[in-house]
Order: sequence, then C-alpha cells, then structure tokens
Amino acid sequence: MPERRARVGIVCTAAARARYVGPASLERLRAAADVTVLELPGPSRTSGPPPVDPPLTRRLREFARDLDALVVGYGAPRVTDEVLAAAPSLKVVGDTHGDRFAARVDVAAAARRGIAVVDTTNGSSDPVAEWALALVLVGLRNAGAHFRRLVAGEVLWPDREVFRQDPGYLGGELSGKTVGLLAVGNVGRRLIALLEPFAVSLLAHDPGAPSELGPIYGLELTSLDAVLERSDVVVCLVPLTAGTRGLIGAAELERLRPGAVFVNVSRGAVVDTEALVARLARGDVVACLDVVEPEPIPVDCALRTMPNVFLSPHIAGVTAASEPRFFDLMVDEVLRVLAGSRPYFPLVPRE
Repeated sequence: MPERRARVGIVCTAAARARYVGPASLERLRAAADVTVLELPGPSRTSGPPPVDPPLTRRLREFARDLDALVVGYGAPRVTDEVLAAAPSLKVVGDTHGDRFAARVDVAAAARRGIAVVDTTNGSSDPVAEWALALVLVGLRNAGAHFRRLVAGEVLWPDREVFRQDPGYLGGELSGKTVGLLAVGNVGRRLIALLEPFAVSLLAHDPGAPSELGPIYGLELTSLDAVLERSDVVVCLVPLTAGTRGLIGAAELERLRPGAVFVNVSRGAVVDTEALVARLARGDVVACLDVVEPEPIPVDCALRTMPNVFLSPHIAGVTAASEPRFFDLMVDEVLRVLAGSRPYFPLVPRE
C-alpha cells in the first residue's frame, strides 16, 4: 500500500497570500505534499496578536483536523491547544510573521504534544543587517548633519580648517573600530558577516547567547555596560519584551563614549526616548535611528531637528525581495520537519 502523502494547510488572508506566498515556493511545497489553503478576509499585514475569535478558531480546528503541518500568517487566529488537540497527525506549526514572539501559536501546548513550532520572521534579517551597516557608516561620517546643512542651502566648509573638527573627519572610518552589538540573533549574526571586511573588534551583550558564539564569530560576550563604554559604535538589535522595554535609559546612554555612534534597528521602546534626546543634546555622540518610541515619530519630537541624528521611518526590514522569503524559509522548515529533521528556527516564548 503506498504511503500517504503529507498534508499541509496554509491559513492567511487572501491579500497576505498574494503579497508573501511566492508561486515557486508554493509549487515546491506541493511537489512534496498535498497543500490546502484557507484564505480569510483582511489586509495583507496586521500588527499585534490576533484577536480572540471563537467562530474562526472553530473553523481553524476543523481545517487542521487531518494535517501534518499547519502554516499560519496574517489573518489567522491563534493556534490554541484546542486546535492542536483536534489534529492528531500534526507534526509542525509554522508562523511566517510571528516576529519571534509566539503571539499566534500556543508554543507550550505544542511542546506538550510533541509538535514543533517554527517562525520565519527572520526572512527580513538580511535587509535589516544591511541597513544597520549603512546606518553605522552614515553615523561615523556624520552624514546626517551634512545632509541637513546641504538641503538647508548652506555652503559647507568654506574654511577647510573647520572640517578638521567634524566627527566625520575625526572618526569617519569603520575599519579597525570596536563595534558593540546588543543581541546576536539572526540579524546580529548576519551583521557580523557584513562587518568582516572592516576588521572590526566585536563586543556583544546577549544574556541568551551560548558562549560558543564567541569563538565561532570572533566576538567577546560581555556586559551591557562594557559594550556601551568600550564601543565606537553600538548597534541595538534587542527584541522588545517586558524585560527589554526601556533597557537603554539615561544611565546606559551616559556610558557612551564621546564620538560614539548609536544605531537602533530593533524596536524604539527598547530605548528611553526622553533620555536619548537629553544625551544627544550634548552634541558629542551621533544617533542613527530606524525606530523610535512612539511610532510614527511625532512631528514635534526633538529628534527630527537635531543635527547629530539621522532618521529613517522603520524601513530596515521592508523590501520587496524579503517578503516572499518568509514563506520560502517556511517551506524549507516544513519539509525539514516532515523528513524527521530538527527545524532551524524553532520558536520559544520570549517572556
């Protein structure tokens, strides 16, 4: 008797499917399994955990009943223990847009049932790391201040001796600098690879990182204070949790050395905005920020007008190339687990 083909279900809004589910990736999955798609109404992108919706949960429970793998994305309800209990063949649940926080999947319930849970939000890690590198270079060259002056109509450096006092002249090269990373997850490790040609010294603070990362990536795992005090450039890659909200406050920002560059491409609420404004007002450090709390940044926020601040509107991970990658990576994970192997990107609760 021929072996039953694996059954994979995909649940998301029709708009999200059109935006994120690439035809080639879907065909690759269909070559290995029977695939069913449950399209739901709604936008292509939403924020926050899914609302409680008992009728939709019941619909998901019925949909998942005979599945070996369940992939959820924008628009899907939370995969509860009730849903998992109704799917005895289920081996893996994947969330393409969970932001590594398990908002859409009851990870603990899945673990009790021996079901793997994966999250491929790291599909945007490459562009985030690239933008982090770009912001590092912009900050070191003090390019934000130069741009502001140029568009304001100033003639820069009529006296070249003045330029010799500019931070971009004094410390503008990345090569040989000390770079401190706050977290060494997917983005951090990709950024390390991008930094390799610059022969930088690497410091990192990440309480959850195994010590093996030190010799593997050539970095020194140390305290938050040490990273802030010893680095020429500090790159914040910290996920936002109850424990990291406000992690970088006045005391921490005070530890930045004069001439340092502070980059944030993670979440704005990791940094105390009021304290950051106060630190930057002294004019001896530069900040390059893709994220600010609150978001969008208020029109009257002082960061908008400070010459030593470069801003971008939370675009680090948002590229057309990265969006289909979420699902493409998920296909890899589903096929990996169904073949009896361990996933690359297992999901665990943050809190």
